[in-house]
Amino acid sequence: MNFQTLHLRAFARLSILSLMLGACTIPPDTSRVIGENSTIAAARTELVGLDEDDVRMCAGFPTASTVTADGGTIWAYRRDMPRGNWNVVNPSFTLFGAIPAVNTSTSGSSGGNCSTQFRFAENRLKQMEFAGDNNTATDLNGLCVSMIDNCLIYARKKKAR
Repeated sequence: MNFQTLHLRAFARLSILSLMLGACTIPPDTSRVIGENSTIAAARTELVGLDEDDVRMCAGFPTASTVTADGGTIWAYRRDMPRGNWNVVNPSFTLFGAIPAVNTSTSGSSGGNCSTQFRFAENRLKQMEFAGDNNTATDLNGLCVSMIDNCLIYARKKKAR
């Protein structure tokens, strides 16, 4: 086996490895292939009916609020979730000395942010929605769970009384 054949095989293996790693990346919009987080889905129905004091007790004070056209209010809570980055670096190599070094590295960030909006009318929670870069690899709105899970526990305890 000659030197060029060994380089060609190494290049083929690295190319296949790079393609396999690229296939593992998360697409920017996963909403067509995954469902909403189960805690978020439960909160959409179980939190409806809480009053403003209840929401302040379980979620804290909102970061922003506004009055709606119909006289209600919308409270917004925002949280940035910086998380660790990942980086995969394959060694650089040259092919037959004619092509300069080829780098096959890739990187990504697993962080995101969530903005949770609560709509109140007549002092009662009527609706909640989520916005931001808040999807995970397995759940829609998955990064928002930490913002409402305490409220879900609070609402369940209140209904049990």
